Amino acid sequence: MAVLPEPVQNLINAFERLPGIGPKSASRLAFYLLRSQDDISQKLAEALLALKSSTSFCSVCYNITLSSRNVCEICSDSGRDASSICVVEEPLDVLVLERTGGFQGLYHVLHGVLSPIEGIGPADLKIAALMERIKDGKVREVIVATNPSMEGDATALYLRQQILPLGIRVTRLARGLPVGSDLEYADQNTLLRALAGRQELI
Repeated sequence: MAVLPEPVQNLINAFERLPGIGPKSASRLAFYLLRSQDDISQKLAEALLALKSSTSFCSVCYNITLSSRNVCEICSDSGRDASSICVVEEPLDVLVLERTGGFQGLYHVLHGVLSPIEGIGPADLKIAALMERIKDGKVREVIVATNPSMEGDATALYLRQQILPLGIRVTRLARGLPVGSDLEYADQNTLLRALAGRQELI
Protein backbone atom coordinates (compact mmCIF):
# COMPACT_ATOMS: atom_id res chain seq x y z
CA MET A 1 0.00 0.00 0.00
CA ALA A 2 1.40 3.38 -1.09
CA VAL A 3 2.13 5.84 1.67
CA LEU A 4 1.94 9.59 1.05
CA PRO A 5 4.87 11.79 2.01
CA GLU A 6 4.35 13.15 5.51
CA PRO A 7 3.88 16.85 4.49
CA VAL A 8 1.09 15.89 2.07
CA GLN A 9 -0.63 13.64 4.59
CA ASN A 10 -0.36 16.33 7.28
CA LEU A 11 -2.07 18.85 4.98
CA ILE A 12 -4.85 16.36 4.15
CA ASN A 13 -5.36 15.71 7.86
CA ALA A 14 -5.53 19.46 8.51
CA PHE A 15 -8.13 19.99 5.78
CA GLU A 16 -10.23 17.09 7.12
CA ARG A 17 -10.60 18.91 10.43
CA LEU A 18 -12.49 21.72 8.68
CA PRO A 19 -16.32 21.56 8.71
CA GLY A 20 -17.84 20.09 5.57
CA ILE A 21 -14.53 18.71 4.29
CA GLY A 22 -14.34 14.95 3.98
CA PRO A 23 -11.34 12.75 3.09
CA LYS A 24 -11.86 13.05 -0.70
CA SER A 25 -12.26 16.83 -0.65
CA ALA A 26 -9.26 17.16 1.65
CA SER A 27 -7.15 15.08 -0.71
CA ARG A 28 -8.28 17.08 -3.76
CA LEU A 29 -7.39 20.37 -2.05
CA ALA A 30 -4.00 19.10 -0.95
CA PHE A 31 -3.07 17.81 -4.42
CA TYR A 32 -4.36 21.00 -6.05
CA LEU A 33 -1.99 23.03 -3.88
CA LEU A 34 0.80 20.57 -4.61
CA ARG A 35 0.36 21.10 -8.37
CA SER A 36 -0.38 24.84 -8.24
CA GLN A 37 2.06 27.70 -8.55
CA ASP A 38 4.07 28.52 -5.46
CA ASP A 39 2.41 31.93 -4.94
CA ILE A 40 -1.01 30.34 -4.29
CA SER A 41 0.30 28.22 -1.42
CA GLN A 42 2.33 31.16 -0.14
CA LYS A 43 -0.66 33.52 -0.14
CA LEU A 44 -2.85 30.89 1.54
CA ALA A 45 -0.24 30.38 4.26
CA GLU A 46 0.10 34.14 4.82
CA ALA A 47 -3.69 34.60 4.94
CA LEU A 48 -4.05 31.82 7.52
CA LEU A 49 -1.35 33.33 9.73
CA ALA A 50 -2.91 36.82 9.45
CA LEU A 51 -6.32 35.38 10.28
CA LYS A 52 -5.16 34.62 13.80
CA SER A 53 -2.61 37.37 14.35
CA SER A 54 -4.55 40.32 12.91
CA THR A 55 -8.10 39.63 14.11
CA SER A 56 -9.80 39.53 17.48
CA PHE A 57 -13.29 39.84 18.94
CA CYS A 58 -15.09 43.09 19.73
CA SER A 59 -15.14 43.68 23.50
CA VAL A 60 -18.79 44.77 23.28
CA CYS A 61 -20.62 42.49 20.84
CA TYR A 62 -18.00 39.74 20.24
CA ASN A 63 -18.14 40.12 16.48
CA ILE A 64 -14.88 39.76 14.55
CA THR A 65 -12.76 42.90 14.28
CA LEU A 66 -9.15 43.87 13.66
CA SER A 67 -6.79 43.16 16.53
CA SER A 68 -5.86 46.85 16.50
CA ARG A 69 -9.44 47.74 17.47
CA ASN A 70 -11.02 47.08 20.85
CA VAL A 71 -14.52 47.84 19.55
CA CYS A 72 -15.80 46.87 16.09
CA GLU A 73 -16.99 49.34 13.46
CA ILE A 74 -20.67 48.61 14.08
CA CYS A 75 -20.51 49.15 17.85
CA SER A 76 -18.49 52.35 17.42
CA ASP A 77 -20.92 53.76 14.83
CA SER A 78 -22.93 56.52 16.57
CA GLY A 79 -25.49 56.35 13.79
CA ARG A 80 -26.70 52.89 14.82
CA ASP A 81 -29.82 52.44 16.96
CA ALA A 82 -28.48 51.48 20.40
CA SER A 83 -31.98 50.67 21.68
CA SER A 84 -32.16 47.51 19.57
CA ILE A 85 -29.82 44.51 19.78
CA CYS A 86 -29.98 41.56 17.40
CA VAL A 87 -28.61 38.35 18.93
CA VAL A 88 -27.00 35.89 16.49
CA GLU A 89 -25.14 32.61 16.80
CA GLU A 90 -21.97 33.36 14.84
CA PRO A 91 -20.09 36.34 13.33
CA LEU A 92 -21.05 35.17 9.84
CA ASP A 93 -24.70 35.83 10.75
CA VAL A 94 -23.88 39.50 11.30
CA LEU A 95 -22.49 39.70 7.78
CA VAL A 96 -25.62 38.07 6.33
CA LEU A 97 -27.97 40.46 8.15
CA GLU A 98 -25.87 43.51 7.27
CA ARG A 99 -26.08 42.62 3.59
CA THR A 100 -29.86 43.07 3.73
CA GLY A 101 -29.48 46.69 4.83
CA GLY A 102 -32.69 46.29 6.81
CA PHE A 103 -31.34 46.46 10.35
CA GLN A 104 -29.74 49.57 11.82
CA GLY A 105 -29.36 48.46 15.43
CA LEU A 106 -26.49 46.71 17.19
CA TYR A 107 -25.56 43.03 17.40
CA HIS A 108 -24.48 40.49 19.97
CA VAL A 109 -22.72 37.27 18.91
CA LEU A 110 -23.25 34.26 21.18
CA HIS A 111 -20.58 32.08 19.53
CA GLY A 112 -22.81 29.03 19.51
CA VAL A 113 -26.12 27.76 20.87
CA LEU A 114 -27.23 25.80 23.89
CA SER A 115 -26.70 22.09 23.33
CA PRO A 116 -26.93 19.78 26.36
CA ILE A 117 -25.94 16.81 24.19
CA GLU A 118 -22.62 18.48 23.37
CA GLY A 119 -22.26 19.85 26.89
CA ILE A 120 -22.73 23.48 25.86
CA GLY A 121 -24.54 25.48 28.53
CA PRO A 122 -25.20 29.21 29.14
CA ALA A 123 -21.76 29.70 30.69
CA ASP A 124 -20.13 28.53 27.44
CA LEU A 125 -21.81 31.27 25.40
CA LYS A 126 -21.66 35.09 25.55
CA ILE A 127 -25.01 35.26 27.36
CA ALA A 128 -23.68 36.85 30.57
CA ALA A 129 -22.09 39.62 28.50
CA LEU A 130 -25.43 40.19 26.74
CA MET A 131 -27.25 40.51 30.05
CA GLU A 132 -24.72 43.11 31.21
CA ARG A 133 -25.23 45.10 28.01
CA ILE A 134 -29.00 45.29 28.34
CA LYS A 135 -29.07 46.29 32.01
CA ASP A 136 -28.04 49.88 31.30
CA GLY A 137 -31.63 50.88 30.45
CA LYS A 138 -30.90 51.99 26.88
CA VAL A 139 -32.02 48.76 25.20
CA ARG A 140 -35.75 48.50 24.48
CA GLU A 141 -35.79 45.44 22.20
CA VAL A 142 -33.73 42.28 21.81
CA ILE A 143 -34.22 40.47 18.51
CA VAL A 144 -33.31 36.80 18.78
CA ALA A 145 -31.98 35.67 15.39
CA THR A 146 -30.78 32.18 16.22
CA ASN A 147 -31.25 29.52 13.55
CA PRO A 148 -34.61 27.67 13.35
CA SER A 149 -33.21 24.45 14.82
CA MET A 150 -33.87 22.61 18.07
CA GLU A 151 -30.77 24.18 19.62
CA GLY A 152 -31.58 27.60 18.20
CA ASP A 153 -35.13 27.45 19.54
CA ALA A 154 -33.92 26.30 22.96
CA THR A 155 -31.45 29.17 23.07
CA ALA A 156 -34.15 31.66 22.05
CA LEU A 157 -36.47 30.38 24.79
CA TYR A 158 -33.72 30.60 27.40
CA LEU A 159 -32.89 34.18 26.37
CA ARG A 160 -36.56 35.13 26.52
CA GLN A 161 -36.82 33.78 30.07
CA GLN A 162 -33.76 35.77 31.14
CA ILE A 163 -34.63 39.05 29.40
CA LEU A 164 -38.40 39.47 29.84
CA PRO A 165 -38.21 40.09 33.63
CA LEU A 166 -36.09 43.17 32.82
CA GLY A 167 -39.04 44.74 31.02
CA ILE A 168 -37.34 44.57 27.62
CA ARG A 169 -39.24 43.48 24.53
CA VAL A 170 -38.00 40.16 23.11
CA THR A 171 -38.79 39.31 19.48
CA ARG A 172 -37.84 36.47 17.16
CA LEU A 173 -37.21 36.57 13.43
CA ALA A 174 -40.35 35.57 11.53
CA ARG A 175 -40.28 32.18 9.86
CA GLY A 176 -42.32 31.03 6.93
CA LEU A 177 -42.26 30.36 3.20
CA PRO A 178 -39.17 31.57 1.33
CA VAL A 179 -39.77 33.92 -1.60
CA GLY A 180 -40.24 32.06 -4.88
CA SER A 181 -41.02 28.68 -3.31
CA ASP A 182 -44.06 26.48 -4.02
CA LEU A 183 -46.40 25.24 -1.30
CA GLU A 184 -46.02 21.65 -2.46
CA TYR A 185 -42.31 21.69 -1.61
CA ALA A 186 -42.68 23.24 1.86
CA ASP A 187 -42.44 20.97 4.89
CA GLN A 188 -45.22 20.84 7.48
CA ASN A 189 -43.39 22.91 10.12
CA THR A 190 -42.66 25.68 7.62
CA LEU A 191 -46.31 25.79 6.55
CA LEU A 192 -47.51 25.89 10.17
CA ARG A 193 -45.14 28.75 10.97
CA ALA A 194 -46.22 30.59 7.83
CA LEU A 195 -49.86 30.25 8.87
CA ALA A 196 -49.16 31.33 12.44
CA GLY A 197 -47.15 34.34 11.28
CA ARG A 198 -49.64 35.49 8.67
CA GLN A 199 -50.12 39.25 8.22
CA GLU A 200 -52.79 41.58 6.95
CA LEU A 201 -52.84 41.83 3.15
CA ILE A 202 -52.22 45.46 2.33
